[in-house]
Amino acid sequence: MDSSDALMARFLALHPRTIDLSLGRIQGLLAKLNHPERRLPPVIHVAGTNGKGSTIAFMRAILEAGGLAAHVYTSPHLVRFHERIRLGAIGGGHFVPEDRLADAFARCEAVNGGDPITVFEITTAAALLLFSEVPADVLLLEVGLGGRVDATNVIDAPAAAVVTPIGRDHAEYLGDTVAAVAGEKAGIFKRGCPAIIAAQDYAEADAVLCRHAEAVGAGPIRVGNQDFSVHEERGRLVYQDETDLFDLPLPRLSGRHQLTNAGTAIAALRAAGFGDIGVAAIETGLRSVDWPGRLQRLARGHLAQLVADQLPAGTELWLDGGHNIDGGRILAAAVADLGDRSDVPLVLIVGLLGTKDAEGFLRNFVGLSRALIAVPIAGQMAARPAEEVAQIAASVGLSARVAASVEAALAMVSDIAFEQPPRILICGSLYLAGAVLTANGTPPT
Repeated sequence: MDSSDALMARFLALHPRTIDLSLGRIQGLLAKLNHPERRLPPVIHVAGTNGKGSTIAFMRAILEAGGLAAHVYTSPHLVRFHERIRLGAIGGGHFVPEDRLADAFARCEAVNGGDPITVFEITTAAALLLFSEVPADVLLLEVGLGGRVDATNVIDAPAAAVVTPIGRDHAEYLGDTVAAVAGEKAGIFKRGCPAIIAAQDYAEADAVLCRHAEAVGAGPIRVGNQDFSVHEERGRLVYQDETDLFDLPLPRLSGRHQLTNAGTAIAALRAAGFGDIGVAAIETGLRSVDWPGRLQRLARGHLAQLVADQLPAGTELWLDGGHNIDGGRILAAAVADLGDRSDVPLVLIVGLLGTKDAEGFLRNFVGLSRALIAVPIAGQMAARPAEEVAQIAASVGLSARVAASVEAALAMVSDIAFEQPPRILICGSLYLAGAVLTANGTPPT
């Protein structure tokens, strides 16, 4: 049997030159596969600009702590494609094995018959095929792009649909206003399906989401609208909805935004019919949740050892894949919170794609970062040259320089005189995050 990599290479040849987002191609393929999308466990569908993956990670951790099996579909991956498809099992799921992935790809290729189809569409069909063949209690399904015409939007009656905070991203496909993006994300709302709307950063996004939910009869469930609320109080997370109040531990994931994601996850599970999961499972899930590459502390591994060998004791190494303007704002706020607890110099090691608003992302760190080192993203044709990133950083007021690699950047930090051990944050791209986890020897598991 051909490997999944070989099959993926063949899929690229079928990819239309222009991506016209639609459901027709995947619906046709799923029909030829005998409709695996109709043979799934209850589906919780998740869209949004930021926080989708973290919200899903919270739901998975809580469900598994409650003794349930949860399939998970997310994108993009950090190191290997297999990370996108987690097959659920009691006691904890696992990434799809190579033999099963290659077999599913081969079956999809065979029935597709050489017709034009995007890589995301055919791989999503393969994922749904796999999920339909392995028993589980729930499928946590993340939207790839937008919502309304995303390949995942083939589920007729999900148990719940969730929209996390919306911002500006992928304007070429979703529109150049927050309201337009919100309208595309709201396309996952279905009649009779609870619509969970997380706290939004933009009032126009909240208004559009609520209007769409009400128009299709989805019954919006909104944070802070007497439906549910979440806040920190005396070092605890307090969640409250119409029926219960939970006094919970703070989540393992760092950053104040993770309070919102955790609360949204709890509300979604309860709305989707998993309200009988006890508070003990929620507590365990919040403490055990794992979502690599999102404000992740690297305390072990090759790069962590380089830091320990080359820099003063107490130097911290962190990693985050946030890459759009709002992701940068959220990340900067989270790092500022770390600074409130231990005010140490912040050094950024940054790699960015040319398709992202570099100036908008970097402005978030003005006044917060003491130094920035721009690095290339190896193997990425769309990566912005490190010299260009440094120029943009300097133009917004950041002290910037260039290094040939992350390892070289870490060595460069050791040459900078700080009054105390610095906090180093590698950020700007999920592709960079994946490369860093690979170099560190700590890929997602």
